[in-house]
Amino acid sequence: MSKYKSSKKWVKEHIADPYVKLAQKFDYRARSAFKLIEIIETLKINFASNKIVVDLGSSPGSWSQVMRNKMILPNGNINGRIIALDILSMEPISGVDFIQGDFRDVEIQEILKNTLYNQLVDIVISDMAPNLTGIASADSARVQDVCELAMSFSVDNLKSNGVMIVKAFHGAGFSQIVHLYKKFFKKVVEFKPKASRDRSSETFLIAQNLK
Repeated sequence: MSKYKSSKKWVKEHIADPYVKLAQKFDYRARSAFKLIEIIETLKINFASNKIVVDLGSSPGSWSQVMRNKMILPNGNINGRIIALDILSMEPISGVDFIQGDFRDVEIQEILKNTLYNQLVDIVISDMAPNLTGIASADSARVQDVCELAMSFSVDNLKSNGVMIVKAFHGAGFSQIVHLYKKFFKKVVEFKPKASRDRSSETFLIAQNLK
């Protein structure tokens, strides 16, 4: 299939996608918002008390929007804190602190920790995905690197009863990622939301309660 036909097919599917229409209806910046909404509902996360949330790979901001909507009070304030980080720019979201930088950069990680004021985090969410090459061995290493970075941050900064939600991809190296997560968390489950495209190999790891 030519690039033109492939692009035309993608546009047609995108326009017809029910989650794209829902995102437009509810003013979410991307359809991926509904992946996180389903995960939150499945986990039954309680937002009654103050939560500190870190959103890694946040741009364009749909996951931060979901968290804001879950944490917003009647007076418009946020019941807790949301800190978002991405190498790409992100349009401001009321109540969300944004750091632009490469999460792989140690200096950016320090800025993030300083922004937390040395407080531990309740929830880490990560929709980060590396640029894939189509070469299985290289892509597997890149995915594993991103998942390990997110896990390392979570192990250092999550509360003992904290939750981590991270995007991963089935394929070479996936079982090693799951095994690694199980070393540090008491409960690790795989979850593929309905909003994930059928042909996509993406899945989400939900890790709870540090060991």
